[in-house]
Amino acid sequence: MESKVNYAVVGAFVLVLGVVLVAVVLWLASGGAFQKKYDPYLAVEDESVAGLNLNAPVKYNGVDVGRVRQIQLDPRDPNRVILTFAIERGTPIKEDTVAVLKTQGLTGIAYVELSGGTPSAPLLRATAGNRYPVIRTTPSLAARLENVLTSVLAKLDSTSNSINALLSDENRAAFSSALADIATVARTIAARKEALDASIARAATTFENSARAAAKAGPVIERIGRSAAAVEKMGDEVARTSASAGKTVDTVGTDLKRFSEETLPELERLLGELSVLSGSLRRLSEQTERNPNGILFGRTPVPDGPGESATTTPTGQPQR
Repeated sequence: MESKVNYAVVGAFVLVLGVVLVAVVLWLASGGAFQKKYDPYLAVEDESVAGLNLNAPVKYNGVDVGRVRQIQLDPRDPNRVILTFAIERGTPIKEDTVAVLKTQGLTGIAYVELSGGTPSAPLLRATAGNRYPVIRTTPSLAARLENVLTSVLAKLDSTSNSINALLSDENRAAFSSALADIATVARTIAARKEALDASIARAATTFENSARAAAKAGPVIERIGRSAAAVEKMGDEVARTSASAGKTVDTVGTDLKRFSEETLPELERLLGELSVLSGSLRRLSEQTERNPNGILFGRTPVPDGPGESATTTPTGQPQR
């Protein structure tokens, strides 16, 4: 007895099983239960990003932490390129973290390398006017080499122009003339070699004599120095003596002033009295010479003349 198979049920089962398998594969491909979450970040490059493609890796010190999700020109400045990164949530992007373009291997495939970020620096946040946090960028090695080569080439070009100007026809003619003059001077010096040798010998003798004179002058200068010290010492002594003499003169001036104010008046009175006494002694001496007896018997009154009458003063002396 043959069993009946329901092909419709079998077909439906196979179809449902296929759909489930495809859903599982897609889910697993997308990460499934282990799907990671990403945070958007921006970076602005001032150089060419040639070789950098979408989904290019973003590495932090060599570790893959995200992908490049968008590359576009800055509408306000076409010399700048705006990069949008999708970086794994929890990656410590700090305010001092920088992004730089690098290439790996010989293929020249570009990627973005993040570096920096000190432990004490705060996490990078979006600022006013920006939708996402903006990571600072630094020039890549290729850009730095290009700048250096450009500068070197510019300097080489300037040097080449200077050399060309230096080697112009006029300068070459002047240089040839200078060489000819130098050759003439050299021949002249060679022709007068003996005279120059003699002059050099005389100059050496002169220098030697000067050296001996300088050696002899040393003791003389030393003696002069000692003499100058002695003169200086004598000057100090004279200065001290002058100061003492000044004090003495001041003292004598004070004494003279006191003498003129106190002693001279007394001396003048004494001289006056001595003058009076001298006059009295002179009269006494004259009287004694005329009448020596007057010393013993006193003065003899003179007799009255004719018509004179003697009168007596209240003191009993006759008055004429």
